[in-house]
Amino acid sequence: MGVPTLIQEQNSFPGITNRILANSVNRICVAYEGLDRWFPKEKIVMTGNPIRTEVIEIEGKREVGIKHFGLNPNKKTILFVGGSLGALSINEAVKKHYQEMLSAGYQILWQHGKAYIESADKLSKQITPGEAIKLHVFIKQMDLAYAAADFIVSRAGAMAVSELCHIDKPTFLVPSPNVAEDHQTKNAMALVSRGAARLIKDVDIRENLWTELETVLYDRDAQTSLKNAIALMAQKDSDERIANEIIGLSQS
Repeated sequence: MGVPTLIQEQNSFPGITNRILANSVNRICVAYEGLDRWFPKEKIVMTGNPIRTEVIEIEGKREVGIKHFGLNPNKKTILFVGGSLGALSINEAVKKHYQEMLSAGYQILWQHGKAYIESADKLSKQITPGEAIKLHVFIKQMDLAYAAADFIVSRAGAMAVSELCHIDKPTFLVPSPNVAEDHQTKNAMALVSRGAARLIKDVDIRENLWTELETVLYDRDAQTSLKNAIALMAQKDSDERIANEIIGLSQS
């Protein structure tokens, strides 16, 4: 019909719908480099993914976050996030290895997800009162969680990865195997290939979580390298940049 059209691809590996639409639309906003393998290069604009500003504004919030979650300000915090429903592999890995983390002097902030409330309740009864592990079904104040965290273990969904690029913390990505075309692994590798995150395969995390964490927890140079590299991946003002592309199309 000749109507100017823009699409936005959130992942590093485009979905089939956007691949089909690519030849018909006027503009394609992307969040990762290298998508000219699937899209016409002249239509691509690097904008990043639009994310909630309040989630990534963590400057000066560490003390507030520590107090909000009842954490010890003198201990380093490992944040585990498996999405709103939770991630079975991450949950089982934390249950298996949390004593090693606590024994090494770390504390745990853990969003276990709505799908695993029963198993989390059982675990909470086994935890000694005052032990440095905080379980949450869902964390609404993610800005405070990010601010309190020193290390982050997360799934690799498009929006989660985009947020983490703004947080500048040593990050371990555990891609979900239960997504179309394994796009979370491709999202993760976009960072891992640039030294901006470490990859832990879903199939390996139950056995290897602590081993993988140790490679960074005790290596300050590795921590600095990860933080510097992931900061370079952040795309600023993505919402405004996408909006400006739409406005420009409408006026052309």
